[in-house]
Amino acid sequence: MKNYPIYEIQKFNCNEFQDEVYVNTFKKHLVKNSFVEKSHSHNFYLVVFFTSGSGKHTVDFETYTISPNTVFILQPGQIHSWELSEDIDGYILFYTHTFYHLHFATKRMEQYPFFKSLTNHPKVELQRNATTKIGDYFNELISEYQHHFQYKLDKMKTLIDLLLIEITRNYQTTETHQSSTYQQKLAQFEKLLEIHYKTEKAPIFYANQLHISLKHLNRISKEVLNQTVTEIIRRRVILESKRMLTLRQFSISEIAHALGFESASYFSKQFKIQTGMQPKEFVKNTL
Repeated sequence: MKNYPIYEIQKFNCNEFQDEVYVNTFKKHLVKNSFVEKSHSHNFYLVVFFTSGSGKHTVDFETYTISPNTVFILQPGQIHSWELSEDIDGYILFYTHTFYHLHFATKRMEQYPFFKSLTNHPKVELQRNATTKIGDYFNELISEYQHHFQYKLDKMKTLIDLLLIEITRNYQTTETHQSSTYQQKLAQFEKLLEIHYKTEKAPIFYANQLHISLKHLNRISKEVLNQTVTEIIRRRVILESKRMLTLRQFSISEIAHALGFESASYFSKQFKIQTGMQPKEFVKNTL
């Protein structure tokens, strides 16, 4: 059986900050790392800015079109693969959670909309006036990365933050149309869900933790995401089960147990309800 690899930054570079950050043009990156076109995940954040070429990018089992002036942002643990044209080019950046947060003591990456898992979609189509700025930030990052300038590390962290800010200004999200109170509650729900989704699947648990009624929590989720709380919980559980199945490191029984299902048969039944296929069919289709 084929296993899908989980890459670390050390796989891609060997400079003094090899555990924390990597940046390159996309074409040069592919010369030494053509294996990244196959399905894999990683334990760091990834930002890609395409300037030319075309193709397809599959992220967590959803496929997106690649075209010039598009950005993709991925979080640790997301499974993805590429189908790329020969003329593909752009820029690619990897960095760790620690690399960012040791510099910005009062900021959290989670504040950026593309790092909020409930509302996250990984593709950003840039407005024309943003492409030059983002390209300039990447070129400065590459220059700093390749040289030993004073305050190199500080400048790279600042450039990454400027890059995230500029991408945020182009990111299409429902947040601008919703009240800040609803967004705060949804963010709190998201944090709770990431902690408890394997063991707590009852919507009332999350409503109680948030000190609001389930009716009100459903109102928030429907208005902001057009999904019920139950649907959100199920989608998160099924996404994790797909990731675990794709890695091919666990049996169906092990996955069912890890995700809090009472039996492998009940897990398989719920998986089919949500996806239209049995877990074994899903694995076969991803070969």
